[in-house]
Amino acid sequence: MKLLVVSTFFESHRGGLEIVAGTLARELKTRGLQVRWLASSASPAPSDIDAVPVRAWNVAEDRLGVPYPVFGLRALARVFREVRAADAVLIHDALYMSSIAALLAAKLLRRPVVVVQHIGEVPYWNPLLHGLMRLANRLVARPMLRFADRTVFISETTHRHFAGIRFSAAPLLIMNGVDHDTFRPALTPAAQAEIRARLRLSPDRRLALFVGRFVEKKGLNLLREAARGRPDLDWVLAGWGPIDPASWALPNVSVRSDLKGTSLAELYAAADVFVIPSRGEGFPLVVQEALACGLPVVCGAETASADEAASPFLLGVETDGADALEALNTAVDRALEQTWTQRRQRADFAAKRYSWTAAADRYLELIGQLAARSRRRTAPPLQAGAASSI
Repeated sequence: MKLLVVSTFFESHRGGLEIVAGTLARELKTRGLQVRWLASSASPAPSDIDAVPVRAWNVAEDRLGVPYPVFGLRALARVFREVRAADAVLIHDALYMSSIAALLAAKLLRRPVVVVQHIGEVPYWNPLLHGLMRLANRLVARPMLRFADRTVFISETTHRHFAGIRFSAAPLLIMNGVDHDTFRPALTPAAQAEIRARLRLSPDRRLALFVGRFVEKKGLNLLREAARGRPDLDWVLAGWGPIDPASWALPNVSVRSDLKGTSLAELYAAADVFVIPSRGEGFPLVVQEALACGLPVVCGAETASADEAASPFLLGVETDGADALEALNTAVDRALEQTWTQRRQRADFAAKRYSWTAAADRYLELIGQLAARSRRRTAPPLQAGAASSI
């Protein structure tokens, strides 16, 4: 069966959504599907999977920090051709031009389509961007999810945000997985000290870690104030984006870029607490990775309610308002009190809860069911008088 995976960027963009799209594409490929991955050419395509980079303009992200590539007519025509060649379509997030074009083409060509919704509403500080986001969700995302043959949510938070939609079929909740061979905890002080020595981190100071894109919705402004007010902690920010934490000129803040896989996993294991005060997200993959590495997690209140099973391991705080900084500091202090035994418990929980094997198996079953149903609908009727030879 030929599956077309659609996302707005390839994983070289280094966002959680794109990493999930790439991981799922590879997992489904190993299960016998012929997978093609279509995304904008704004980020380089991978070489180990059948990739379809489509030309797009990424001006909105370059100038405003809003990741929204714009497709021209030729790019949209390419999306149509790729959908026509596929037996089923798997779209990551509803709001992007690539997603809209793929769903419209799938409906026109009668291809079964699944939309995986990662986020709800991004509460931009800019009132114009915030208003546009709310309008786009109402006019675009909700109809997209309604007309998809099946919708998958990756968190309970995102599901709640889109409550009230009359779906074609009951939506599914499928949690993303974690590569547990890579993301593992340091279970003793000695093991952590060895990792810190390799990474040239202080062996004695407590370390708070952030991993993600350096953009507004991730709470970078709050992190800056927290780092300024907590010189007793070292703050390591791993990622990239239009905001440059190095420009804060704070002696206890360091920036790590271009980390992934083992090098990123070691940074998790070296830390004492993971802090991500983001807003308007579902359940960031980095939170699951932090739990897999045994870290206590301080996050936004919405994120803390994204997976009910994980809530005992997450310290949720309100990330806006006059008390946000005090609440964040209080949560960080609570996290730093937790023990090495609790670190093992968090890692054990994540290993049981977040499995790419289990997630991919559920997607494979869903796509197979929809494709089989589509074939039955489009199969030509038997000619009158035709007889079986059996």
